[in-house]
Amino acid sequence: MEKIGIVSYGAYVPRNRIKAEVIASVWGKDGQAISRGLGVIEKSVPSIDEDTATISVESARAALRRCNINPQDIGAIYVGSESHPYAVKPTGTIVGEAIRATPMLMVADYEFACKAGTAAIQTCVGFVKAGMIDYGFAIGADTSQAAPGDALEYTASAGGAAFLIGKTKVIATINHTLSYTTDTPDFWRRAEMKYPSHGGRFTGEPAYFKHITNCATALLEKAKTHPEDYTYAIFHQPNGKFPVNVAKKLGFTPEQIKQGLLVPYIGNTYSGASMIGLASVLDVAKPGDRIFLTSYGSGAGSDGFDITVTDEIASLARHKAPTVAELVERKKYIDYGTYSKITKLLFME
Repeated sequence: MEKIGIVSYGAYVPRNRIKAEVIASVWGKDGQAISRGLGVIEKSVPSIDEDTATISVESARAALRRCNINPQDIGAIYVGSESHPYAVKPTGTIVGEAIRATPMLMVADYEFACKAGTAAIQTCVGFVKAGMIDYGFAIGADTSQAAPGDALEYTASAGGAAFLIGKTKVIATINHTLSYTTDTPDFWRRAEMKYPSHGGRFTGEPAYFKHITNCATALLEKAKTHPEDYTYAIFHQPNGKFPVNVAKKLGFTPEQIKQGLLVPYIGNTYSGASMIGLASVLDVAKPGDRIFLTSYGSGAGSDGFDITVTDEIASLARHKAPTVAELVERKKYIDYGTYSKITKLLFME
């Protein structure tokens, strides 16, 4: 059977960081209590010249540095995000030009809250399997928004990852993928509105947990596997508590999710969250390792993936781009004033 899956990958996380305690102090809150409650110590913040497009470009370039693929052989680029820099103008065309993959290229921007990036992976797998393209880039990236003083402000961050999908020199085979989707309005942002709204506690049990649990259970049944069959597991991480709790509920251990759990150190990168988690796992993965991934996007839906690492991982030049751990450690702390200035937090137009 033809192997289709990940040929290369790359990630990017901005250097700027702000601690949850610093945000809390501005609003007169107990920073340590909030940090413990959310399971988030600090979050990444985009610099004034960083956005979803630049994060996507850096991630894609990192992936290309690790492999020997001619950009002209890339037939599609799909960028999943809920913070595309333009309402009308694709992010994907910017990426295509930057990596010199144009003009014979299919491009589209995706939006499904935090699972738009994994939806892009599914699209690329389909096109490669159909023989329509040789390689496709699936990217999940965000510079996520949160209203000043809102609970989201402690976690909404920036980052992304890019995965080159193909059928030649595949480092990780995508054995199975499926989705679970309902109309559950737990989180939304209307057109022309700067900041999103959310349903508070409603975003938990009937939204995040219901969709991830049902998607993950269906995937285990389809793959005829059990949690103990996997070396690593990655779940969407809006905060530090939800992925830990859903993993335990499904029967996965803390050791299985540890490598891909990054939200305590960089916050919730939205469309990049589960994608960066997968990149972190691939940084250390060995041939034969099996990976379980379930993303989540508000509105609401989950994408599930059963992945097996191949012998080709040993030939991938992983050292030619920064690991996720290196990106996490490469940081500069900023104060709330700098944070609000460079993110235009109070700029409403």
